Amino acid sequence: MQIITFLGFTALVAVISYLATRKTVEDSSDGYFLGGRSLTAGVIAGSLLLTNLSTEQIVGLNGAAYTSGLSVMVWETLAAIAMIITAVYLLPKYLKSGLTTVPGFLEKRFDVSTKTFTSILFLTGYVVVLLPVILYSGSLAISGMFDVPLLLGVTHKQSIWICVWGIGIIGSIYAVFGGLKAVAISDSINAIGLLVGGLLIPIFGLIMIGDGSLFNGLNILVTENPDKFNSIGGKTDPVPFYTIFTGMMLVQLFYWGTNQQIIQRALGAKDLKEGQKGLLLASFIKILGPLIVVLPGLIAYHIFEGNLETVDSAYPMLVKKVLPPEWVGFFAAVLFGAILSSFNSVLNSSVTLFGIDVYKQHINKEANEKTVVKYGKIFGVILAIAAMFIAPLIANAGSLFDYLQEINGIYSIPILTIIVVGFTTKKVPAIAAKIGLLSGGLLYIISQFLLQPYFVNLAIDNAKLEGITEVSELALIKSLAYPHFLDVMAILFVLNIFIMLIIGKLRPREIPYKQAYTKQVDISPWKYVHIAGVFISLIVILIYIYFA
Repeated sequence: MQIITFLGFTALVAVISYLATRKTVEDSSDGYFLGGRSLTAGVIAGSLLLTNLSTEQIVGLNGAAYTSGLSVMVWETLAAIAMIITAVYLLPKYLKSGLTTVPGFLEKRFDVSTKTFTSILFLTGYVVVLLPVILYSGSLAISGMFDVPLLLGVTHKQSIWICVWGIGIIGSIYAVFGGLKAVAISDSINAIGLLVGGLLIPIFGLIMIGDGSLFNGLNILVTENPDKFNSIGGKTDPVPFYTIFTGMMLVQLFYWGTNQQIIQRALGAKDLKEGQKGLLLASFIKILGPLIVVLPGLIAYHIFEGNLETVDSAYPMLVKKVLPPEWVGFFAAVLFGAILSSFNSVLNSSVTLFGIDVYKQHINKEANEKTVVKYGKIFGVILAIAAMFIAPLIANAGSLFDYLQEINGIYSIPILTIIVVGFTTKKVPAIAAKIGLLSGGLLYIISQFLLQPYFVNLAIDNAKLEGITEVSELALIKSLAYPHFLDVMAILFVLNIFIMLIIGKLRPREIPYKQAYTKQVDISPWKYVHIAGVFISLIVILIYIYFA
């Protein structure tokens, strides 16, 4: 019965997506890559949330909450602020230029090679980090919920491979052959299911803790685990509170304002008003995110008494423990939809970046739009296969969410730096952008993968020589031995900007940059955008104060 429910809901989403998109002309770049620039606020909001809210978030962030408590909610609450900034400041500039890709702006502002280099950085990050993490975390969840090893008589490792390829193949069909509109429509349907299903897990969990009473369960959870309900992260937590004012906001701005897989939804808006309303609606709903991606981790800590072997098993184990059997098929289908959403969204963005910024620009400049779409699809298939081979290999990477955020710094901060400088200056030349990309990525790699291990290991070894063996003391020594990766991001962001401005002073552009209006869509802003932005920001601040 669980399998039938799962297949039925999954098939329903696919049929609705097909019926809603079968008349969309996808032989053109706008039709395939941006859904014909026809997306409305509701579709944009749903797609943004589902693209973001997948198993790498649900499994990874709940795992982080299981270990560190409520302080990790900053990944959700601060995202709302970043979306407001994107709606008010960045989106009008993107739509004014009629962009299909974010690197397309860099071509207009700097030069073609800067755009190409940035697109390749995005693609490398997607295939090596993001797509494999989505596939692996999704497979971990599906395998755990359906007990695939027992169901098919295979080992845990084999079940992960089976699920990775199943998710990868179905997701590729959506993304490669359906285009952005198919992705966005399926996202919107699954968003409703995920909000319902995602809220059911903490509800059932609290009812279990409270012996049938939801509020009694919540009271027990809070009173027996008071240290877990503190929004202010300490020095040994994954996100110390002070990092909100250093690298955390930069990471959020990159993700929601410049990351192709996310911003592509807003670039497909029918006009600026719809794009801004979509972003702000998503930011408001995002405030509720901790109920789905943080609270279950706290419930799992209480129910399993902190004795799980791995933190990333907290969510799948909780679902298996508290969800009534008749709900498993529906929830697995919804979770499967969320996995597909993130996977096919990243893949669709990869197809877009390759088709527009690499194939058309460098391989076949005379190609018509139908040919660009065709070869973009071929590249998407190759990328998906590569990600499916890599995904099972990251099983020993530690906390998925921490791994994802730290590795992303290799390309996120350099790209954010050159986009910020590009929008806020007029005379900084292309050579400055290239140096900024190279120095930002290289310095981050040296910092996090050479210097950090050296200093951390040195501090731990010295502590052990002095007879310190307590886990909590060693964790504190480790956290103090080297700056937090978010601090490193902030330092490199400022350093890169300084380098680029110096180059701009010494070798300025001969002709100052001036942004042109392409008139692809109406860029009249929504009249309530600033009021809505202030209102949502106040809610975020009040939530933080309440749990501090």
